[in-house]
Amino acid sequence: MIETAVQVEPAWTEKVDWEKLAEHAVLAAFRHSPNGPLVDDAVTIEVSVRYAEDDEVRELNAAYRGKDKPTNVLSFPMVQADLLEGLSNSDDGEVLLGDIILAHGVCVREAEEKGVATEIHATHLVVHGTLHLLGFDHIDEGEAEAMEAIERAALASLGIADPYAVEEA
Repeated sequence: MIETAVQVEPAWTEKVDWEKLAEHAVLAAFRHSPNGPLVDDAVTIEVSVRYAEDDEVRELNAAYRGKDKPTNVLSFPMVQADLLEGLSNSDDGEVLLGDIILAHGVCVREAEEKGVATEIHATHLVVHGTLHLLGFDHIDEGEAEAMEAIERAALASLGIADPYAVEEA
């Protein structure tokens, strides 16, 4: 079973149910990843999603990644990727998979640049962040393609168009 704990800072004023958005995005990411069976497992897997302000994300990005600027999303895994298969054997039946943190100003700006609603872009970022918690990355081209394929499938299941599609003029 997947549980999503959500915190929303006041900057996220759009009339959106951010908690429901996070729950749907996290579940879609799980279901379309090789870890999909964990959705129906007896173990409770918690993912924390925080909708933060840019300053908080800038500080975290500087502290943990050495980059003194806000970024759209940060993921902090609490479980090593090679241990994900054994999650259903948790001693107490509960596992904190990790934290996902979105920066409001960056998210809004990127959504405007892409010509999509903030909630659409935020959904993509939560899916993306969840996949990082599940051990996916985009450092090399092969990893990036695999991760993007899962993102596309997860977002399509939520009725969201391919964020990587390139429109030709």
